[in-house]
Amino acid sequence: MPIFKTPFNGYSVRFSPFYESRLAVATAQNFGILGNGRVHVIDLSPNSPAINELIAYDTADGVYDVAWSESHDSVLVAAVADGSIKVYDTALPPHSNPLRSLKEHAREVHGLDYNPTRRDSFLSASWDDSVKLWTLDRPASLRTFREHAYCVYSVAWNPKHADVFASASGDCTVRIWDVREPGSTMIIPGHEHEILSCDWNKYDECLIASASVDKSIKMWDVRNYRVPVSVLNGHGYAVRKVKFSPHRRNLIVSCSYDMTVCLWDFLVEDALVGRYDHHTEFAVGVDLSVLVDGLMASTGWDELVYVWQQGMDPRAA
Repeated sequence: MPIFKTPFNGYSVRFSPFYESRLAVATAQNFGILGNGRVHVIDLSPNSPAINELIAYDTADGVYDVAWSESHDSVLVAAVADGSIKVYDTALPPHSNPLRSLKEHAREVHGLDYNPTRRDSFLSASWDDSVKLWTLDRPASLRTFREHAYCVYSVAWNPKHADVFASASGDCTVRIWDVREPGSTMIIPGHEHEILSCDWNKYDECLIASASVDKSIKMWDVRNYRVPVSVLNGHGYAVRKVKFSPHRRNLIVSCSYDMTVCLWDFLVEDALVGRYDHHTEFAVGVDLSVLVDGLMASTGWDELVYVWQQGMDPRAA
C-alpha cells in the first residue's frame, strides 16, 4: 500500500470528494509547537504503489487541518496556527496561491469542515473558543458562534440538514447548532475530559460520535442524549479523530495518541473489528474515501501518510 513521507509532522489527511486518487495533507514543523507548516496535495499512482506529490504550499506557521471544497474540484482550505485560514487553488500557478488568507480567529485554527449539502460554505473551529461560518465569495465570516468555554477542536456539518452542525470542545461538551438560530440548540455533556473530535453518521442524521481524551468514543442519538447509544473502549490514550464510514452505516474509524488506527462496528458487542498499528508516533489524522469503498488514509507525528484498503496491512507494498 502506498506511503508518503512528509518533511514535517502530519496533522490531517483528507480525500478529495472529486478525484478518487487525490488527497490533501496538513503538516506542522516541531510537532506543531513552533515553526513552519506545509500543505501537500498528493496523487495515488494508478499503476504502482507510489504516491506522487502534485504540489505543496508552505506556510509560516503550522497547518492543523485541511478541507476540500465541495463545489470546486481544485480548491481547498487550510487551518493555520496563526489564526488564519488559507485558501488554495491547485489549478492556478504557485505564485497565485494562496488565493486569500482569512484572518479573524484570535488563536490557532484547529478544525475545518465544508458543507456537503449546500456546498458553498465551510466552518472553522479555533482555540479562541469560537466557530466561524465562511463562504469563499466574502472576505469576512458570515457569523461567529461563541458558547464554548474552552478550545473548539472539531466541527462537523450534518449530512442531511444543510443548516445543522456539531462542535467538539475542550470544555467536555458537544454542541449542536442551527445557523438559523441565535444560539446552540443542544448541549451534550459527553465526557469527563476534553472532547477532541466529533462526526455525524452518514446514514442516520440523528447519530453523532464524540472522541475524547478519556480514551473512549461515544455514540449519541440527539433525540435522547442523556445516555450514549454505545461506548467504544479500546484505545490506550486520547482519541484524536473519529470518522463515520461514507459507505457503511455501522462502521466508524478512529486514530489515537496510542499510535493506532481502529475500525469499529458499533452495532455489535465486540465492536473493534480492526486495529492498525503502522504509525510509530501519535496518529492524529484519519479519513475514509467517499469515492472508493474501504479506502482509508492516516497520518501522524512520524511524518508518514499511509493509504490502504480496509483489511489490508498499511505497510504492505
